[in-house]
Amino acid sequence: MKKVVLLLIAGALGIVSCKKDHDHPQAKIFKGPVSKFQHGSAWTWYEVDGKNKPLRLGVSIDAAAMNSLDTSHSGDGDHHHENMISLLFPSQAKDTVPFLHFGLDWNPHGHEPAGIYDKPHFDFHFYMISEAETNAIPLYEDAPEKFDHYPDASFMPQNYIPTPGGVPQMGAHWVDVTSPEFNGQGFSQTFLMGSYDGQVIFYEPMITKEFIDTHSSFVRPVPRPAKVQKNGYYPTKMRLETASDGTLNIVLEEFEFRSQSL
Repeated sequence: MKKVVLLLIAGALGIVSCKKDHDHPQAKIFKGPVSKFQHGSAWTWYEVDGKNKPLRLGVSIDAAAMNSLDTSHSGDGDHHHENMISLLFPSQAKDTVPFLHFGLDWNPHGHEPAGIYDKPHFDFHFYMISEAETNAIPLYEDAPEKFDHYPDASFMPQNYIPTPGGVPQMGAHWVDVTSPEFNGQGFSQTFLMGSYDGQVIFYEPMITKEFIDTHSSFVRPVPRPAKVQKNGYYPTKMRLETASDGTLNIVLEEFEFRSQSL
């Protein structure tokens, strides 16, 4: 009966089953608030095993939203706040994983720098600070000392460097200089990190619409820093899957517990 109930819940959430059901027969899924996005909906969810250890932390965007993405904004090399929403993760996740809310950002013509990230794509921000703290991040010109106060290099993955300046209500962005887009292979999917005032504040898969349309299933490792600033379970893989009903799922999974380093 528990297996049947789990399958019904997963179906109701539009979640792709990434593992065999019998691997975690006592797994539970918690659904976050549903928000309007484009002409559809988006929501977060959190799955734990029978011992309340995290299995997956995910975000779902339904087919109605994916099929009505805005294409009207001109490509001015900036983030379009009309296409951004913030989603809280289920409360059951806050004491286990370091992520508190999710920033869903659709860029119909990409953004800076030109020639690299100027393709239609999503920025998927898994934030490690609260919505209020994110919203309080000002323009770079108003607080350059906080944007430029970088965490120690050991708290960022190898080969990551900060980009100049910063984005209000986001922070400073760090890129992997070994990524394909910086080595003549073009941008399709990549993984950024974020910081502000000495703290690591977000993980950011960034993925083009073309890549999503041509990859119904995709898994990649999550970059791993040598140290972390908070105790908790951290993901080692990111999964992108489109369910049979057209719902897109962005999933962090295969968590490992890590202790903070001073």
